[in-house]
Amino acid sequence: MKKIAVFVDVQNIYYTTRQAYGRQFNYRQLWQTLNDMGEVITAYAYAIRRDDDQQIKFQDALRHIGFTVKLKPYIQRADGSTKGDWDVGIAIDVMETAPEVDTVVLLSGDGDFDLLMNKIRARYHTEAIVLGVPSLTANSLVSSVDRFIAIEDDMLL
Repeated sequence: MKKIAVFVDVQNIYYTTRQAYGRQFNYRQLWQTLNDMGEVITAYAYAIRRDDDQQIKFQDALRHIGFTVKLKPYIQRADGSTKGDWDVGIAIDVMETAPEVDTVVLLSGDGDFDLLMNKIRARYHTEAIVLGVPSLTANSLVSSVDRFIAIEDDMLL
């Protein structure tokens, strides 16, 4: 049975599914799909900490499904801009985990991850899969993986 590690860029998935479909992603369906592919060894969901009851409930639901939720503080700068980027944290966790699994599954459309996915394929011969909204996933990311799985109607609430 394949050993699988999953890494979810929660903000990216939230905003892309909302923009493309006006709906939310179904994490329970994802978990079922992953279990059909093999054994989930590691599952991280990267999110922003806001002291918001709905966010807390959502994060608790992710934990109940089986994800380890990693949180970064929500930072609002004096100029009104915000910061809450997990790209480096995700990259570090993927690089540390890739040698221990057969498959890395990344949920994100962010093209910044193309180098990472190419690296784990070349260095560790790990299968790389990306799930993303087709119209909002960088072509460079799609090209960097063994398989791209489109987030479409069947994966939405």
